[in-house]
Amino acid sequence: MMVKSFTPPSSQSSVQDSGNSELSIIDVVPENGIEALVSDSPTMLRTTQAEPESLRYDPVEILAHYENKLLQVLRRIVTVLQPTLAYVFGLWWDNKRGVKVKNDRRRAIQLRELLTKLGPAYIKIGQALSTRPDLVPPVYLEELTRLQDQLPAFANEIAYQFIEEELGAKPDQIYAELSSEPIAAASLGQVYKGKLKTGEEVAIKVQRPDLREIITIDLYILRRLAGFVQRKVKRVRSDLVGILDELGDRIFEEMDYIHEGANAERFFELYGHIQDIYVPKIYWEYTNRRVLTMEWINGIKLTQTREIKELGIDARYLIEVGVQCSLRQLLEHGFFHADPHPGNLLATFDGKLAYLDFGMMSEIKPPQRYGLIEAIVHVVNRDFDSLAQDYVKLEFLSPETDLTPIIPAFSKVFANAQGASVAELNIKSITDDLSALMYEYPFRVPPYYALIIRSLVTLEGIAIYIDPNFKVLSEAYPYVSKRLLTDPADELRTSLQDLLFKDGKFRWNRLENLLKNARSNQDYDFNLVVSQGVDFLSSERGSFIRDRLVDEFINGLDAMSKNALHGVTSLLRERVGLTAISETPGATVEQQQTLEHIKRIVGILRETRGFDPAKLAPQIAQIVVNPKVQNLGQQIAHRFTQKALAKLIRQLLAAEEIG
Repeated sequence: MMVKSFTPPSSQSSVQDSGNSELSIIDVVPENGIEALVSDSPTMLRTTQAEPESLRYDPVEILAHYENKLLQVLRRIVTVLQPTLAYVFGLWWDNKRGVKVKNDRRRAIQLRELLTKLGPAYIKIGQALSTRPDLVPPVYLEELTRLQDQLPAFANEIAYQFIEEELGAKPDQIYAELSSEPIAAASLGQVYKGKLKTGEEVAIKVQRPDLREIITIDLYILRRLAGFVQRKVKRVRSDLVGILDELGDRIFEEMDYIHEGANAERFFELYGHIQDIYVPKIYWEYTNRRVLTMEWINGIKLTQTREIKELGIDARYLIEVGVQCSLRQLLEHGFFHADPHPGNLLATFDGKLAYLDFGMMSEIKPPQRYGLIEAIVHVVNRDFDSLAQDYVKLEFLSPETDLTPIIPAFSKVFANAQGASVAELNIKSITDDLSALMYEYPFRVPPYYALIIRSLVTLEGIAIYIDPNFKVLSEAYPYVSKRLLTDPADELRTSLQDLLFKDGKFRWNRLENLLKNARSNQDYDFNLVVSQGVDFLSSERGSFIRDRLVDEFINGLDAMSKNALHGVTSLLRERVGLTAISETPGATVEQQQTLEHIKRIVGILRETRGFDPAKLAPQIAQIVVNPKVQNLGQQIAHRFTQKALAKLIRQLLAAEEIG
């Protein structure tokens, strides 16, 4: 596999292993159907000088375009309505017979088949609905996740024509080799295998003809229908028009291979450095709006476990790599691959995990990323009051929503997880339970969340296929622990405080678990934790945790002093025979427990990667001269003196009472 050296917009995904008919690349529509509705580039060889304007979904322009094309719209409506009305009549009849339609798997299957028959726009809608638990009952959600958008291939002559129009030369003038038939076909395009004149093997993705007009007229009709339903049906709480517009934006982005290539380059820049992650290269001199030429990847789908094992590759390890990459996508940078299905994740022959298809990407803003981590912490703490507030902050619930019935509903969802750690939870089962809850209560699922769930559930499905005992959250928790310990953001410092304290009492076992989990994360930096920890504890933001840690530290010192004094007095009484000396009591049970926790934490730190006594001494020297640390030391000494004086006064008063 070649070393990636990217030039302006770069790095895109490629195809899977030969012999596999499934297309792992989300395809895109082009075509000269309604050029007035979108901004398109000239059909010529793309150069680095004039960057074409991106395709753009504009519902206002689409509305204006079709307002005067009544006959065309009516023909499409009739085509769609015939099978749709038959399906709706079946639902009505079932309801009359007392059948619970929302739990009827047979009808859910029929809906999936109907959407497939109606074409690409409806397939995309079905895929979008499969991540909308606020709109769709759980049984239907499960069926819609099985939607396949494969279609018969279109004629080679049309594909060759598009290549010539987009790249300014005939295919045989551009490529040294080109497969006689497409090696894969999906809803928006098809892929050929080829070879450049310079010898590199490539995948050439070509968009389907005439689909832009079909998709746009469907979006126009559905948007009008959504507006009507939203106004007239009170049961519908979500913004249906907004959902359709989101779908339109996403499809139009997928129609633009230049946009997809730029996504790929950004993905490489953010995550290409992760060990054993591979992002294929884009050949930009042979790429334009409707044609994408990318590095061919020789690899095997992750679900082909037998073939992977025969190559001596550990599929489970690659899934672990994928989970770590996904965590960085979702919780660190926010730019994530929204469709990591088996065809888009390949095991390369040299044991790397290759990502393919960057048409469907999404982004999570920092407040949302921190909010998700906060929600995880509140699930760990079983703090469902705060979890309900998290859902308000994350815009699932409006601020005026009555949370009274929702809080116990959360408790019920996570009831079977009460005795389990986060690492033992299953994303799919929790998601299914939350889907049912969101359908019953006034939730509105934000688009970013829908795509996150799709991404995580798909990844977990692949992981479980490879290893039934694989727990995605078990692999994820070390990363979350590392972020809680090292991220200086105020939101996560608050989450750390919530995790470590309950009713003002420090929970040592939580700190132990955090340190144990964090040290297993490959990016965990012991020195960074020490440095950031000192800075935080010395700051005003860290006052709450600092004051309580000082209390716990004092308790530990008190326990050590008591134990030491108890040992001395016992020795004098029993071995020396000085019975006149009273035996001093040792540490209390609570103090002894604190001391044991401190000992275990010291042991954890000593076993942590990066802990080096030789390097620790100069680091401690630097920390000691830090004014903030000196101030912290003064606080500890002051509190210790206060506590010692208070103890002495109590003892004196007690002695006077006895006298």
